[in-house]
Amino acid sequence: MATVGQLMTRHLSTIPENATIKQAATYMHTEHIGSLLVKNGEEFSGIITETDVVRAVAEEEDVLGISVAQVMSKPILSVEKKMSPHYARDLMADKRIRHLAVTEDGKIVGVISARDLLAYFKTVSKEVS
Repeated sequence: MATVGQLMTRHLSTIPENATIKQAATYMHTEHIGSLLVKNGEEFSGIITETDVVRAVAEEEDVLGISVAQVMSKPILSVEKKMSPHYARDLMADKRIRHLAVTEDGKIVGVISARDLLAYFKTVSKEVS
């Protein structure tokens, strides 16, 4: 059986806390990704997702001046890389989120998205049919 560590994205796309929402949205659009880990110096302080950007645009009058730190999700929810895809799927469903940091010994080593899990479960269901 696969583990979260086998399905995760290993490249950690990051953005500083003081970046603007526009910068975050542009980066996500250009790189075709749905989330960025937010850094305060060398430490991760949160995660900003497409959902956070949409919420900020809907709620704020002057969204262009808003910083990533003002709308990011925190704390960062995570799953240990040795856990099963089923566990990650259930955690995402329970928390109503689509991105989880993946950790190894408490250190973030990747990110897994609902899209990653959908692709995995699609291949598993084809093997069963």
